Amino acid sequence: MKSAILLVGGFGTRLQPLTLSTPKPMLPVGGIPFTEHQIIKARDAGVTEIVLATSFMAEVFEPYFGNGERFGIDIAYAVEEVALGTGGAIANAAKSLKNQGPVVIFNGDVLSGHDLQAQMHLHLETESDVTLYLTEVPDARAYGVVEMSGSRIRTFNEKMENPPTNIINAGCYIFNREILTYIPDDRVVSIERETFPYLLSAGKVVSGFVDNSYWLDIGTPSALRRATSDLIAGNVQSSAFDDFISHGTHIRTKESMVSISAVVAPGVVLKEGSFISAGVMIDRGSQLSGTFVGESAHVGADSQLVNCFIASGSDIPAGCIATNNFFGYSAE
Repeated sequence: MKSAILLVGGFGTRLQPLTLSTPKPMLPVGGIPFTEHQIIKARDAGVTEIVLATSFMAEVFEPYFGNGERFGIDIAYAVEEVALGTGGAIANAAKSLKNQGPVVIFNGDVLSGHDLQAQMHLHLETESDVTLYLTEVPDARAYGVVEMSGSRIRTFNEKMENPPTNIINAGCYIFNREILTYIPDDRVVSIERETFPYLLSAGKVVSGFVDNSYWLDIGTPSALRRATSDLIAGNVQSSAFDDFISHGTHIRTKESMVSISAVVAPGVVLKEGSFISAGVMIDRGSQLSGTFVGESAHVGADSQLVNCFIASGSDIPAGCIATNNFFGYSAE
């Protein structure tokens, strides 16, 4: 199983204003673009080629990832001129795959600790047509939920007020190559609302791999902050984050990460997953909690910032007190 598709074409409207100038999959999580975490996860599981299914701000991805040589994996790009939905994006990207065999498909907004190799093993062992990564949540109303018999999925219900179970679609699928031909490639298709129900009605073997390890949809500012905080605290493992730490460009504590080129005055308090980028200056008496500070930004003395995002180059005046604010983000 050597091929993968990564769905990175979403608009990220829930993350505005962060996504006005940067697509959601390229927002930094633990100091690196979120997509890098997923590419390295795929590589570590044995994937040798991955196609990025892009649409919104498609031009941003290739300058950073290139052909994938730097990451030890072949990377290609499939650009949607018009957004085609999750299913349409998969069908479009599949045309760029070179390898044969099953294809791993990742949603572009899920940070997880799930065992991808174990999901691959289940897919082959059960001779499934499709295998979904599933997890259990306390409240499943905002997600697609499944009903199962053993490992076999019997029903798929997308976002409902009274879901029959709390087992949800966690955003990583394995498709046999021939099953991808069931997805129309000339129109908008929702894989959740159309493809999965159709495959079940057609009698295809759709299996579920239930893994209740760490799972997080990073689609909101609070979730994006939590992702970085959890990486720093060690609540979730990411090989990409481990590689980033090994470079020695940032100092990691239990509650923060600070660039070695940042100038942080004595007595400044940084906690709950605060991330301080290169060239930042933070003046005396300031306290930052759960706050991301972009490159070369300046935080004035005695500021108290909780759950904030500060764009690169921003200047926060002394004595600023803010919670859940965004500084310096606008469309370019």
